[in-house]
Amino acid sequence: MPGLHHVEIWVADTGDGLDDWRWLLNELGWSRTAAWPEGETWAAGDLYLTFTGSPNLRDVSHDRRRPGVNHLAFHGGDRSAVDRLMTDAVGHGWTALYHERYPHAGGLDHYAGWLENSDGFKAEVVAQRQE
Repeated sequence: MPGLHHVEIWVADTGDGLDDWRWLLNELGWSRTAAWPEGETWAAGDLYLTFTGSPNLRDVSHDRRRPGVNHLAFHGGDRSAVDRLMTDAVGHGWTALYHERYPHAGGLDHYAGWLENSDGFKAEVVAQRQE
């Protein structure tokens, strides 16, 4: 069966440092399915994200411009839902990226917003296509 099963993201702070992710995932309809002192898991359907610390973590901050994952892209609902989320995100630990080209930084046929948190992780929130 093709498809993505889960993504594990190593973070430096699994306490209050996850507040921005908690807010975003909750707004997007994800559910927290597990939590433990070193991390937590959030699910949407069969896909889940795990945020955890690791004893193998090096003391180097995340840089989405280096080899590895650049960003995660999420379904954001209709355009008004994406607009509302982009407005509210700045009060919840996120900085809007490419705001001068919002909502078409990805092209005229792509309605989305990009966010970056204080740890340098980038998230894209994509509106459903209008027919």
